Amino acid sequence: MSTITKILIANRGEIACRIIRTARIMGIATVAVYSDADASALHVEMADEAVLIGPAQASESYLKVDAILDAARRTEADAIHPGYGFLSENPDFVERVEKAGLIFIGPSAKAIRAMGLKDAAKALMEKAKVPVVPGYHGEAQELVVLAGKANEIGFPVLIKARAGGGGKGMRKVERQEDFPAALSSARREAKASFGDDRVLVEKYVATPRHIEIQVFGDSHGNVVHLFERDCSAQRRHQKVIEEAPAPEMPEDMRTVMGAAAVKAARAINYCGAGTVEFIVDASDGLCADKFWFMEMNTRLQVEHPVTELITGLDLVEWQIRVAAGEQLPLKQNALSIDGHAVEARIYAEDAGKGFLPAVGRLAHLAFPGGDIRVDAGVRTGDEITPFYDPMIAKLIAHGRTRAEALSKLAGALGRTEIAGTVTNTAFLARLCRDADFAAGRLDTGLIDRNIDSLTAVEAAPDHIIALAVLAASGMVRNGAEGSDPVAAIGPFEIWGSPRRQVALTSGDAEQGFEIERVGAQDWRIGGDGLEAGGVDLTMVRADGCDWQFSTAGVTRRCRVLCAQDAVTVFHEGLTHGFLRPSGARGAEQLGGGDQVVSAMPGIIKQVLVEPGQAVASGDPMVIMEAMKMEMTLNAPRDGVVSEVLVSEGAQVTDGAILVALEAQAKAA
Repeated sequence: MSTITKILIANRGEIACRIIRTARIMGIATVAVYSDADASALHVEMADEAVLIGPAQASESYLKVDAILDAARRTEADAIHPGYGFLSENPDFVERVEKAGLIFIGPSAKAIRAMGLKDAAKALMEKAKVPVVPGYHGEAQELVVLAGKANEIGFPVLIKARAGGGGKGMRKVERQEDFPAALSSARREAKASFGDDRVLVEKYVATPRHIEIQVFGDSHGNVVHLFERDCSAQRRHQKVIEEAPAPEMPEDMRTVMGAAAVKAARAINYCGAGTVEFIVDASDGLCADKFWFMEMNTRLQVEHPVTELITGLDLVEWQIRVAAGEQLPLKQNALSIDGHAVEARIYAEDAGKGFLPAVGRLAHLAFPGGDIRVDAGVRTGDEITPFYDPMIAKLIAHGRTRAEALSKLAGALGRTEIAGTVTNTAFLARLCRDADFAAGRLDTGLIDRNIDSLTAVEAAPDHIIALAVLAASGMVRNGAEGSDPVAAIGPFEIWGSPRRQVALTSGDAEQGFEIERVGAQDWRIGGDGLEAGGVDLTMVRADGCDWQFSTAGVTRRCRVLCAQDAVTVFHEGLTHGFLRPSGARGAEQLGGGDQVVSAMPGIIKQVLVEPGQAVASGDPMVIMEAMKMEMTLNAPRDGVVSEVLVSEGAQVTDGAILVALEAQAKAA
């Protein structure tokens, strides 16, 4: 057996922090690596040592093998943990690590290669008698061949990148005529994400469940499974909420799937943590003869905490022990399921705008306490940049039953406070409470079917707007003495009642308000969008972020965060954000209806229009990639293109004008 005394973590963010915590418990020193953008990141602060490895772009830092190996040499690390993403499934990296005399905490390069290309992996699984989804996994990549195979399989079909995962390079195609465009888009995204634009074509399962089995192997020939996880709650093939065990899973199916996963791992002499992913036909409930191998992820998964909570195990500890040459700590008959666990991924993204990724500095970040597990790689003051995945944290709840775990998770999401960027917390809480999801009637299309209700933007009620106006006015003195209502009284004027004019922006609209103090603790707020006569508000308490106020005879408590350019109100599980005009970008800067602008920094992948071209509202104009996601920017109205201000391959900043339309003629 080898001795591991110091681990270099070739990753960042939440997973790097997660590995550091386990290493610390085990008495193992850690080394963090970081880019220029991550100089003050949490994982850098937590590690025993840290080494700068390059600029913000991942290709020049976290994917730079020479820089990572040099950091390991300089700090005398004896092992490297890749986390997930980046180099975690790169067999060449594994070989370089081992050639440098270091221990790679993960599977062998041979095992990664065996499962790295989906078509080769499926051929291997067929040979090992593991059921495989019907499809074309051949070498030919010409459009005519792939389109022909799609016709043979029967629409709908899935185009999938041979390399990588996470839904990148994957497109569902409903009709034959849509196949060429979908193939082109999938290839572009696959090439950008994995450096490989080859694809395979598979039958699309109409009512699919995504159920995966956690497997673990050691160098002594032992392989076990740690039961299943259900990852069917997806949008754009990205997992949103994961849980273990799978709802309504029959025991015979659990046994058969577990055995199939172990068989898959044994077929490649697997050592370490891995996940065998299956697609399940749930049209008639879960049946032991209706599941098929999709792929194997040869690394730790983002959703591994739900497995840890139902088994009581630390999978990172298992990884380290197995990498050091130890046998698996437990045999299959010693493993069991305790209760139910559910995980939600909190992202900086706007669910109401097609889950558009967001950036921003986290002006305020507070997670719920109690028995909710929080795996995060950021804290207040950190910045969500365009260079990496926009995940902020994972919340994981455990309960005796699925209903209890979901209730805990929904409550925890409602108590999570994040200001400085838009997040998907409200969407996640709604999903937890969705009738079909709560009842276990789920498949990978559930979110798309209910997308309108799950992503509906709830306008702030009048009493919340009034409170935000009061907070923005500066007329309430805030402090520890806030428990005394009189001490919270703001300005005093000799002639007449104190009044203030306040402007706030919510969404895309700037609105004007007037606030007047009408009593020792009483205020009247009127203005755009508020009910006639305004809102009468009584201030009860302002103690830090904890505010208590009364409107229409109802006393409410909420949390209020005041910053120089924004006011954020957290109330009843929702986050209501308001910008002061100085902190908002005006409509004229955004281009209004005459321009297409970049919502964030990114790279232009394709320009689809040219000057003089007539376009209709909604026509695709530019395809760009930002935060590892390809997005299409459409025409804001009918018109004629006057200027194209970018070219393919250009890197653009947030708010950059990409395409301009000719000005509309004004009515006489």
